[in-house]
Amino acid sequence: MRLAGMLLAGALNAAICGCQQAASEDNAAIAGANSAKRSGLDSVTLSDQQMTQMKVVVAQTTSMAPQREATGYIDFNQDRTVPVSPAWTGRIREILAKAGDDVQKGQVLFTIDSPDLVSAESSLISAAGVAALSAKALERAQSMNAVEANPQKDLEQAASDHQTAEANYKAARDALRIFGKTEGEMDRVIATRKVNGELAITSPIQGRVTARNAAPGMLLQPGNAPAPFTVADVSTKWMVANVSEYDFPLLQIKQAVKVSVLAYPQRMFTGAIENIAAAVDPSTHRIAIRSEVRDPHNELRPQMLASFLIHTGPALPSIVVPANSVVREGDGTMTVFVTQDGRRFFRRVVKISQEQDGLAQITEGLATGDKVAGEGALFLSNALALQAR
Repeated sequence: MRLAGMLLAGALNAAICGCQQAASEDNAAIAGANSAKRSGLDSVTLSDQQMTQMKVVVAQTTSMAPQREATGYIDFNQDRTVPVSPAWTGRIREILAKAGDDVQKGQVLFTIDSPDLVSAESSLISAAGVAALSAKALERAQSMNAVEANPQKDLEQAASDHQTAEANYKAARDALRIFGKTEGEMDRVIATRKVNGELAITSPIQGRVTARNAAPGMLLQPGNAPAPFTVADVSTKWMVANVSEYDFPLLQIKQAVKVSVLAYPQRMFTGAIENIAAAVDPSTHRIAIRSEVRDPHNELRPQMLASFLIHTGPALPSIVVPANSVVREGDGTMTVFVTQDGRRFFRRVVKISQEQDGLAQITEGLATGDKVAGEGALFLSNALALQAR
């Protein structure tokens, strides 16, 4: 009886062990199947025809400097833009320049008939005559005083009158000098005793006429806007960009920048930061950055949309792949497709820092020498999505 019980217990133990082993084998089989399934979902195998359309590239190490980008617009260099307006009331007589003309410093833009100039020239003629008369009176008083033919007080009065006349004459010349008249022109007014109220308004700088709001016969008042003419030095322009306050600590005055515009997609204009706004816009939390951009051929136009690019640190070795090798998935992750044989491609999540000149900087997920899909990476991503359905 005892022997039979022992045999029965042994049989039960053997059965239990067999069931456990079978369950363990089943679990292993399921795990292997799941692993195989997951592997299939993250890889794509291409046919011979598809392989001919796929380009494989190798991840390489190159130097890449950190940079920031922002958008903005082009404007005239307001530090080198001058509104030209007369300082005296007058009516425009003649216009000698038009919008778009290149002008030199001192070139006449327009002339006006100025009653103030007429008054100043008349005062000069009068003062010159009085000064000459007082000089002769003083000379005569000195001659008579030498022979004691007149009292001393007459000599002193003549000297005082001459001094007053000379001061008035000098003041009259100074008044005309304010109008821009030269010494020769003033001497000519005195000699001919003729006044000419035509006043020439000249350009204060060398540049281009960017605006003209004048016409013959128009009455001008000092300080009225808009100015009859605006002249700007167009060899440089401003690029005004709004940069995130997150990037503000990376920016410095005189830092070099590169600017591109839609009109010249293959060109880069160079310049430097000239001004950083004192306050952040509370609505956008961005800060205005003004750069002076060199434009020697006047190719940029105000209000052009522009992209602002600035290097914010030294170049460092970085792993890079072509930008079209990186695919942004639906969940926002960045992936590349790695291969060994050029036929089977495995999806791998990577992290990128920035893109420059068509290259993506990889900070995590790839090593130098890894082979990845270049053109056609998006096709692989779509093929995986179809496999998952």
